[in-house]
Amino acid sequence: MKRKLKWLKWIFAGLVAGFALLQFTNPPRTNPPVAPGHDLMATNPPPPEIATLLHSACYDCHSDETRWPWYSHIAPVSWLVAGDVTRGRERLNFSDWPRALPERAAKRLERISEEVDYQDMPPAKYTLLHPEARLTAGQRQQLMHWADQEAARLKPATTNE
Repeated sequence: MKRKLKWLKWIFAGLVAGFALLQFTNPPRTNPPVAPGHDLMATNPPPPEIATLLHSACYDCHSDETRWPWYSHIAPVSWLVAGDVTRGRERLNFSDWPRALPERAAKRLERISEEVDYQDMPPAKYTLLHPEARLTAGQRQQLMHWADQEAARLKPATTNE
């Protein structure tokens, strides 16, 4: 029994040491500066209620204005959070809105509507820890309606040019 207890203590000490060493491998958590006039809110400002929904449900992963919560500083969770933010910014970055390319903006808006309609966004693993990001059915409809209207508004600009 004493021998087993001794082994358990060593295993526990090894796990604690391993966890402590993991903290030195945290990925960078950066927010690049948002260039003036490049953010969606500056180039195509949505109505205030839509802006609020986007900020609460989307901007943490899909902008350069990420709020890094306390758990994003603790490995191995930090790797997951940083990876999600990196992938989110690659797929859609509101801080790098294609203001000079209406056809690209229209496609992004259509994609936003589609993702919200399929309930793929915001992801459940995010809303689990961020209840303010949970969208009601009405909020989803409101966001989709806005995105569809904006996409339709921008599309004539693409066919006339």
